[in-house]
Amino acid sequence: MSRSTHAPSRLLDQMSPAAKSRFATDGEWAEASGLPKETLSRLKTRSSCDLRTLAALAESLGYVLRALPAPDGRDGAHLPEKLDRAYEEKLLDLAASGNADAEVWASHGPRFFMGGLAVMLASARGFEREKYLRLAESLHPGVSTPEAFEMWLKQSPIRPSRFLPMARKRKRSP
Repeated sequence: MSRSTHAPSRLLDQMSPAAKSRFATDGEWAEASGLPKETLSRLKTRSSCDLRTLAALAESLGYVLRALPAPDGRDGAHLPEKLDRAYEEKLLDLAASGNADAEVWASHGPRFFMGGLAVMLASARGFEREKYLRLAESLHPGVSTPEAFEMWLKQSPIRPSRFLPMARKRKRSP
């Protein structure tokens, strides 16, 4: 990743809507964070900054900074190259099987992708929540956090509204 993808300005952009709703000006936000207003102004154009500074800005908004594993951590690609009908059928069979062996799941696709699929099942009626959350975390630690799962939902070729009813139906079938 380029340096700009980790720049303080990206984090500030994420926090900005909350800051605008809570404080009238950036100066007030900086003051509530215990920082000079110039510091906040400079952060918008810098490629790096002190973590304590970002943490103070986040804390004044009721946010926390959290480190998450990169989606492509251990297995290169973090999503399958393609999702065709045959692959979807295999995933549906796996979901309906009740199998929670992480190595079996990992053999079906990238660990981040498969972990997200397990989180999706954990949130669905008819699937054992704790079992699938444990599976998800063993496949890709951190994937069950709201931030990581939100990323999975945005990037995944699987649409829960389509996949989950099919998985439930297949699970009920003999």
